[in-house]
Amino acid sequence: MTTDHEHPGIASGRQIRLEPVRPGVWLIILGVVLAALGPLFGFLLGSMIGIDEGDDIDAIYLYLFAGIVIGGIGVGVALLGARRVLRDRRAA
Repeated sequence: MTTDHEHPGIASGRQIRLEPVRPGVWLIILGVVLAALGPLFGFLLGSMIGIDEGDDIDAIYLYLFAGIVIGGIGVGVALLGARRVLRDRRAA
């Protein structure tokens, strides 16, 4: 490790070694985000569309159900990620 000649007052510090995250961590993050935001966006879209007088099923219920289904898919993705993390054989 040498000092930088262009900036004489700044010395280089210790070397940083980056390690990749364990397999499955990004799946957990994606699944939790989907599980949390899916129903919220379903409720938001359903309330933005509003209620039509001639419809049997209100749009808010339909989009909220779709959001819950997307949230359930997110929970499944998070569980798959947790399974990959637990099955990882690398030393922690």
